Amino acid sequence: MPQKQPKRGRLWLNDGSCIRLRPQYRGHVWSYDFVADRTHDGKALRMLTVIDEHSRECLAIHVERQLKSDDVLAVLTDLFARRGPPVHIRSDNGAEFTATAVREWLSRIGVKTLFIEPGSPWENGYNESFNRKLRDELLNGEIFYTLKEAQILIGRWRQHYNTLRPHSSLSYLPPAPEAIMPRPAGLPYATLRSAQQGGPHPAGL
Repeated sequence: MPQKQPKRGRLWLNDGSCIRLRPQYRGHVWSYDFVADRTHDGKALRMLTVIDEHSRECLAIHVERQLKSDDVLAVLTDLFARRGPPVHIRSDNGAEFTATAVREWLSRIGVKTLFIEPGSPWENGYNESFNRKLRDELLNGEIFYTLKEAQILIGRWRQHYNTLRPHSSLSYLPPAPEAIMPRPAGLPYATLRSAQQGGPHPAGL
């Protein structure tokens, strides 16, 4: 007789969908997926989106005409170098994600892959939700005339999404707000900078 499988919990989302392995901390579970669009001339645009499921931060939106497994490796290599690798990374069963080179490389680094069931996009709920926001808030209302224009505008939207856009799941705070150090009250910037650089005392100016 087959061994009895342990029960596995599910995380239910607002739309009734569910995913397994709820992220517990930043860097625990990342997910990635592709989004398709076109420039005004009808030529294809393809975007690789990468998010941290716990913080909801969008780590990358890589935009090109075509994206292959080598491009996936290049994007992940850059992210891992800057942020460190996650414990798990979730994706569908697309050829770019299941390619032997990608799976073997992730295995060598120690990143565990989580592939959703074929035809079950709701199991990648965090990334699917992000991709819907990208389409609703930008792609559906923007005409891109060139690849470069698409890269710039999508990059600006990603920055806004991460640093300014409020998220209901984060108590209406952005995933990665910009840190601003306030100046001491009553001390003008020029005076503060002069003092920090060892310049003359303000009275001597």
